[in-house]
Order: sequence, then structure tokens, then C-alpha cells
Amino acid sequence: MATCVLSTQTLKPSQPTITRRSANYQQSFADYDFIQSLKSDYKGEVYEKRVQKLKEEVRCLLEKVDQPLDRLKLIDTLQCLGLGYHFKKEIKEALRIISINDKNMLRGDSLYATALHFRLLRQHGFEVSQDVFNGFKDDKGDFMVSLCEDTKGMLSLYEASYLAFEGEIILDEAKAFTTIHLKDALKSKSIEQKLERQVEHALESPLNWRVPAIEARWYIEETYVGEEDMSHLLFELAKLDYNMVQGMYQTNAKAMSKWWGNLGLGKHLNFARDRLLECFIWAVGTVSEPELWNGRSVVTKLAQLLTSIDDVYDLYGSLEELELFTDAIDKWDVNATEQLPLYMKICFLALFNTINEMAYDTLQQHGWESIAYLKKLAEQERGDVPKSVQCYMHETGSTEAVAREHIKGLISDVWKKMNKDSISNSPFPQPFINATVGMARASHFFYQYDDGYGVPNNETKERVMLLLVEPISIEKQ
Repeated sequence: MATCVLSTQTLKPSQPTITRRSANYQQSFADYDFIQSLKSDYKGEVYEKRVQKLKEEVRCLLEKVDQPLDRLKLIDTLQCLGLGYHFKKEIKEALRIISINDKNMLRGDSLYATALHFRLLRQHGFEVSQDVFNGFKDDKGDFMVSLCEDTKGMLSLYEASYLAFEGEIILDEAKAFTTIHLKDALKSKSIEQKLERQVEHALESPLNWRVPAIEARWYIEETYVGEEDMSHLLFELAKLDYNMVQGMYQTNAKAMSKWWGNLGLGKHLNFARDRLLECFIWAVGTVSEPELWNGRSVVTKLAQLLTSIDDVYDLYGSLEELELFTDAIDKWDVNATEQLPLYMKICFLALFNTINEMAYDTLQQHGWESIAYLKKLAEQERGDVPKSVQCYMHETGSTEAVAREHIKGLISDVWKKMNKDSISNSPFPQPFINATVGMARASHFFYQYDDGYGVPNNETKERVMLLLVEPISIEKQ
């Protein structure tokens, strides 16, 4: 964990010495030279042609599958393999037809099928009621104990329960029921090894909370390989696509690294966190589709700038300096920075120029004035922000374990709201919904193992390496 120590710096001989703090942040595990050294062998026309051919074969496969459950399984597999973005229209149309014609799948015949049907429909914005799971309850209104013998079905119900809306008691009960019994199944060692790994993975974090671009690697290498019904067509396409997308991400990361280096802000704010690659990974989680490079660029730039500004407020700036800096941001006026120290002038201009450039590009390309919204991201006064767990312990006198469970409950409540706002009659546009959900998933990625953003840990490093550096092994044909 980072610890605060005191240091001093005198701005001018005529001014009193200002006491500064430093959090002694760890350096990012990926500096400029590391990012610029990234390279991929999976580029060029040969690979592009092969992927296009495989995609056409998959489209034919989607058309040929006529059984509803088989079609649902194929859609789920495509998404887990990271290939869903190639077949958005086909998947949406297939689910639309299933939602109209195949409601018999929701009558309780198969827990696995019912839960899969529910999860995919709700994930893609179709209306489906939690009541479909009433068929798996006994006369007392509890989920039937006999369901515990069906681990695959229980795992499917567990994943479906994380698509709940606020007030959906049946899904809350399903989550509690499946969590308890899946943990018991792991303890008893009563399930085969591959399914055991899937259960462990799900209990660690549900599928709906995971970053698809990162999850795909795990699914390809740990789950799909060796499956009885594994399609060599899908397997080859998934590996090729993953490696080619990785190459695109590398190109994006290099461009962002050059932007940050040319901006020079890190040199003037050497007390602040340099988290360029981490910010880029956050952007990948938020806007993962390979073609949406501009979106990743905006998220990366804003995330790194706000990280630096956050450290100015939390650690380095004096109260007087911060009041002047906040005033300059409120006014959004370069002239208001005259009395600021040099490091704050440079920080303000970096923010000012970057946001104005983004706003100009947005106005020119889409005719939408965004500067007021972008400015708000940096407009609030800041100070030390105690951890949520610590705050709850202090306010209630509870133990750390109780406080953590309370915060988990709050997180779950927010997800329920996002799930509701993702359905077809939502007032929000789909790109906004996708980015919002993606940003929440990126947050889970970085904070799943403590603070993987502020204090990069081994788990975060390993997963970033898999996403951005190490390609999936592909045997030469």
C-alpha cells in the first residue's frame, strides 16, 4: 500500500516554505520504451483474408442452426470467445426471433436452457420476466434442492441472476441459492475438473461484470479448448481474431504513449501517478470494439489527465494554490492562471488544450457541443478520499468483513440499475449504455485484487500482458 511522507519545495525566495506530501507511488510496470517496443506478427492481408473467410463460414453456421437451444449455445460461445462484435446483426435478429417464437424454453424443462435464454435475451435488451424461474421452485416457494445435482444448470442460473433489476426478489434468491450450493460443490470435489474451474472463475466474478476483451483469452485457453462439441472453425477464428485485435490495441497504445510523452506533463508533475498504459487498458474495457479507436483515445487521455489532477489535489497543492487552480477551471480561462505556480499553469494548459481539442473534434464530426460535459470531469474540488470500507467501519463501528459485504451490496444495487437502463425501452442510446457498462467492468478489473490501478499488482500485470503483449499460440498449418 502507498504511504504518505512529507517533502518540501520553495516556490519563490519571498514565499514561505510549502509543505508537500508524496504518496511514493509505484512506477507503472510499462514505461514509454516498453509500450513502443510492442509488436505483432498477426498483421497484413493474409490474416485479414483468412479471418474474412472464417467469418463467412460462421455466418453460414448461424443460419443452419435451427434448434433454439443450439442457437443460444452458439451465440453464447461466440460472445465468450470474443467474436460477438463481428455478428451483432445476426445475433440480435436470432434473439428477436427466439423471444417471439420459442417461449416454451422458459417453462422450466431445463434449468440450464431457461437461465441461458433469460441471460442472453436480457443482456441484449429484450423484455423477459424473472417469473420464468418459478417453475424451479417447490410448494414452499423455495428453489428445489434437487437442482443442486445439476451443477451446469446451477452455474447458468448463477450467471443469469446477475442480470437482475431492482426489486426482483426471485433473482436475488437465485443468486443466494446458487452461490451457496456452488461453493458446496467445490468443497465436495464432486464435479469434473473443467466444470470446477468454470465454477471457481464465476464465483470469483460473474460473467456480466467481466471485461469481454480480457475474458475471451481465459475462455479460449481454459474452457473452450478440449470441449466435446468444440468447433475447430470457431476455435481458429477466435485465436486469429484475438491476436489481430491485440495488434490493433498495440498500435493504439503506442499512439497514446507518444501523446503523453509529447505532452510532457509527467515530467512537470513527477509526484503524480504515470498510469498511461493502465488508462489505456481502462479505455479498452470501456470501448473494446477494435474499430472504435477514437473512443479509446478520449477515455485514455481523460483518465491520465484526471489521475494527474487528482494527485495535485490530494497530495501536492497547497490550499491557496488549489483555490486558484479551481477558480481557473471554473472560469475555463487561461488568463486566470497568472498567479499559479509553473507546475499548475502547465497542468491547466494541458487539460485546457486537450479538452478543447476533443470538443472541437466532436462538434466537427457529430455536431454536438461537449465541452461543458468534459469540463465537469475536472471541475470539482478534491481532497483526500477515504476508502469506502474504512468510512463505513468508522460510521457504524462494524468489522471490516461486515463493511466489505455492505459495499458489495451497494455495488450490486448499482449494477441492477444499469441492467434496467440497458433494456430495449431505455431512454439512453446504445453506445452510451455500452460505454457505461464497459467502464464499470473496467473498474472491477482494476480493483478486483485490491488497488491494481494505484498500486499495480501481479494479477493485473499478468492479465495486461496476456491482453496486450503475448499472442495466443497458433500451430502453423
